Amino acid sequence: MSYTLVSFPRKTNMLFLRSFMILFLSCITIKINLCFPSIPSSLKTLSIDGHFKFEEVDHAAKDFGNRYRFLPLAVLHPKSVSGIATTVKHIWQMGPRSELTVAARGHGHSLQGQAQAHRGVVINMESLQGPKMQVHAGKFPYVDVSGGELWINILRESLRHGLAPKSWTDYLHLTVGGTLSNAGISGQAFRHGPQISNVHQLEVVTAGKGEVVNCSEKQNSDLFYSVLGGLGQFGIITRARISLEPAPEMVKWIRVLYTDFATFARDQEKLISGESTFDYIEGFVIINRTGLLNNWRSSFNPQDPVQASQFKSDGRTLFCLELAKYFNPEEMAVVNQEIKNSLSQLNHIPSTLFMSEVPYIEFLDRVHISEIKLRSKGLWEVPHPWLNLLVPRSKVHSFAQEVFGNILTDTSNGPILIYPVNKSKWDNRTSAVIPEEDVFYLVAFLSSAVPSSTGTDGLDHILIQNKRILEFCEIARLGVKQYLPHYSTQGEWQAHYGPQWELFVQRKSTYDPLALLAPGQRIFQKPIAYS
Repeated sequence: MSYTLVSFPRKTNMLFLRSFMILFLSCITIKINLCFPSIPSSLKTLSIDGHFKFEEVDHAAKDFGNRYRFLPLAVLHPKSVSGIATTVKHIWQMGPRSELTVAARGHGHSLQGQAQAHRGVVINMESLQGPKMQVHAGKFPYVDVSGGELWINILRESLRHGLAPKSWTDYLHLTVGGTLSNAGISGQAFRHGPQISNVHQLEVVTAGKGEVVNCSEKQNSDLFYSVLGGLGQFGIITRARISLEPAPEMVKWIRVLYTDFATFARDQEKLISGESTFDYIEGFVIINRTGLLNNWRSSFNPQDPVQASQFKSDGRTLFCLELAKYFNPEEMAVVNQEIKNSLSQLNHIPSTLFMSEVPYIEFLDRVHISEIKLRSKGLWEVPHPWLNLLVPRSKVHSFAQEVFGNILTDTSNGPILIYPVNKSKWDNRTSAVIPEEDVFYLVAFLSSAVPSSTGTDGLDHILIQNKRILEFCEIARLGVKQYLPHYSTQGEWQAHYGPQWELFVQRKSTYDPLALLAPGQRIFQKPIAYS
């Protein structure tokens, strides 16, 4: 079966437009989007474990990116996996005569409408009540969780057993199904790989016939690896078995500064090779007048002796290496010596060593603390034109020279993360797309736009900067891959997947032949049969 790119809604005819304007100007409230087809009666009468909402579905057309807004016809609030399976099977049985598609929505943290379904059905995965979260101790501990469970809740529950997942994202208020459909990357990835490398088993609802399938490395393995990093294209993750490890009580949180990118990168790569002392390794960029203390991702504490007057970059870019060492109180002396030995091998600015001790859960949930502050100021629910790139090690110096030297020279509109990971910790059987080299860097431009601004902090300016960065990567042939990708044409998607594209299309044909799932990714379009 051939697939085509998702098309945008057709232009409304003049008759409808005039009618709409008359109603609008007459202050008549309309609760149904008139350009939508009517809700299928079979959907209204479908017997499921859960319920549909056909009105007040606006929340399902919003996400963290705050840039795209596609209203669904209905939102499903399932109580169990059977409610999801019944719905998917019903829409599959309607066949190509129906325009209905299905999107699984977690905590709404997509950036560009990926979890939206225009004129379709959005599944609220956080409603999934399913079996209770279960932590299993022993030699190889793990936890069984719902696909709609938040990682912060998994952390809290597993800590009650002295355990925790191995690999994280920087922000924990995301659902399991959401991060596993992408990859899930943070500072632990150099050692443990992304979150998709730390999954033993999945329960998946496929779109072929709405079947509930258990899969793992040894059981239905092709589906297992298809779904991991598969952008929601092959099935809906309803349950996952996540690998755990003994959890520490405390974290030594360390920051050091550099003025030279080559030195900064060399030290990062040294730390991720072999058996590093540290459990977490990240880095970020401070552009010119962007302060060390005043961006939401900054790990510096205002009590640290970091004064703006002392550490102004004076037109230069600073690079911050961020490290963490996990420990328990009785290990303090040994840990301090290990840290001292490791830091002595680095070439940071000597006077810029900052260290603090925090509880393990406080360290992992650090971004949420910033979220609370930003929400109180009305600065969280703004457009977030984020750009996340995976840059091969051999090209990262050229990338840094152009981007930090010529494109982003005056200021940044949010944190810029940059740190290396080891390809050997990724499983090439998954659907995730990464560069070819053994070491590559995650470079994340986590920008926030000021609503209605036409200046350098406005959405248009940031999007132009993002475009310049992408155009440079393309012209210079850096071999960069987007993480949390977004493209406008199927040709671009094909280029993104490269040699993996044929397998990706084959898997789509196998597990979702009608292209029902995740239409917001805009990779495939459901074929519609018109009578």
